[in-house]
Amino acid sequence: MGKTKKLVIIGSGETGLIAYEYFQFDSNYEVVAFSVNSHYISESTINSLPIVPFENLEEKYDPSEYEVYVAISSGKLNRNRTKIYNEAKEKGYKCASYISSKAFVWRNVEIGENCFIFEDNTLQPFVKIGNNVTLWSGNHIGHNTYVRDNCFISSHCVISGFCEIGENSFLGVNCTIENNVKIAKDTFIGAGALIQKDTVEKGLYQTTQTELSKVNTHRLFRIKED
Repeated sequence: MGKTKKLVIIGSGETGLIAYEYFQFDSNYEVVAFSVNSHYISESTINSLPIVPFENLEEKYDPSEYEVYVAISSGKLNRNRTKIYNEAKEKGYKCASYISSKAFVWRNVEIGENCFIFEDNTLQPFVKIGNNVTLWSGNHIGHNTYVRDNCFISSHCVISGFCEIGENSFLGVNCTIENNVKIAKDTFIGAGALIQKDTVEKGLYQTTQTELSKVNTHRLFRIKED
């Protein structure tokens, strides 16, 4: 894939390294540097690319020539990422979005800035994705659904049609949202949860862990130690 744009990744941790892999090898962006706040810089390079202080990033990488991607995970209901995203915008940067070549995105889907859409996501007709949204791998986003700004959707979530996911919400792996459900802002939905009606703002919806059986694996499978 030809490289026609230049990108600085803001963030040098796990999320930053993942973003580097996808942008560098599955997009038309050439990653040219990483950037973090100066007090987090402990080395001068990552992947042979320079790490530059975020505080004066625009002095070295002109916002008219470079785009950025804010590669920060879902801490504090996405507020950590949102803070830096807003600061990057104030510096004049356009924030790039990544859409995997192995995602299914229908022709009229709308996707905002600083979004990251991993492989095997399905985005059906008339879906709208706001700014600063992460869709990890393998999710189903049903038709006419609106995922608002600053959300984090984990893997293998099923969001049915005509749903709305409120700002800053987090959806855990394998959760299911039924048709026409509105997820209020700042909602946390745990792994495996089933949501069949509208949630309340700041609501925490979490299922219990599967209990440990009284019969262990060696007894069940009749395993005898040597």
